[in-house]
Amino acid sequence: MASTNDIKNGTTLRLDGGVLWSVLEFQHVKPGKGGAFVRTKLKNVLTGKIVDKTFNAGARVEFASVDRRDMEYLYHDGESFIFMDTQTYDQIPVSATVVGDNSDFLLENTKVTVATNEGNPLYVELPAAVELEITQTDPGVQGDRSTGGTKPATVQTGAVIQVPLFITEGERVKVDTRTGDYLGRVN
Repeated sequence: MASTNDIKNGTTLRLDGGVLWSVLEFQHVKPGKGGAFVRTKLKNVLTGKIVDKTFNAGARVEFASVDRRDMEYLYHDGESFIFMDTQTYDQIPVSATVVGDNSDFLLENTKVTVATNEGNPLYVELPAAVELEITQTDPGVQGDRSTGGTKPATVQTGAVIQVPLFITEGERVKVDTRTGDYLGRVN
């Protein structure tokens, strides 16, 4: 147990009967009247839900140890994704619910960060951008518009993204893994 004075951005707290929350923002507030308090913005590690929570200054909170390791994605065996620790070469299965929407941009041999708590995988962090090949897209047709147009394109992982009209099948593009936005062509 530690006090609210030890809260920092990025720390993980165990609240409400064992639920893990990651601290996104915190602010120590000392009003002119009344006691000091700590205002925080917390993200549920498992569900991704973001909430605001206020603690009295000096209140006791439980910190959780989260082990973040660099791993490499190997393959999908049908029910879970298999990752390998790049230092120990241990392989761990991670369920599809933990990987979530990240599977749309996950290619074999991609380096990722896997966070675990007491051996249980919590979440998978992809690099900010990945390079993917366009496997299917319709030809772009110029028309009456004042700004550049976009069209849907399917990438090699099966995800559908919006790309400019000049992109054709077989081209490699850079995609933002957080938003799914097209970032540019790759030569």
